[in-house]
Amino acid sequence: MTKNAAYILEIINHSDSHLTAEQIHLQLKENHKSVAQATVYNNLSALCQQGLIRKISVEGYPDRYDRIRRHDHLVCRKCGKLSDVMLEDLTEQIQKQVSVPMLSYDLKVNYICDECRKKQNGTLEH
Repeated sequence: MTKNAAYILEIINHSDSHLTAEQIHLQLKENHKSVAQATVYNNLSALCQQGLIRKISVEGYPDRYDRIRRHDHLVCRKCGKLSDVMLEDLTEQIQKQVSVPMLSYDLKVNYICDECRKKQNGTLEH
């Protein structure tokens, strides 16, 4: 693993957010000024292929990256806010329903977050 990949992995594993490539690049540049954004994208791709991080895609929003840990996600359909949710592990139940060995699954539960619901109802305080 390259030094840049190790730094990127550290940023993702220590983040409480689901960071975009641009956000990761900005954090990386704080200590490594000469790192190009293409380097970040290439390393993110390699880390995903190696199974060290996971990429979360939400239609209409930039891809975000997350650490490897068994959890699922809530996705606001209005603003794209992404939150972790710890549901009962469904692996065994899903495996019973598919006929081939399952490597993993990615569950995204769509909802409307409180802030967007308030905006929708016109009750957001200014």
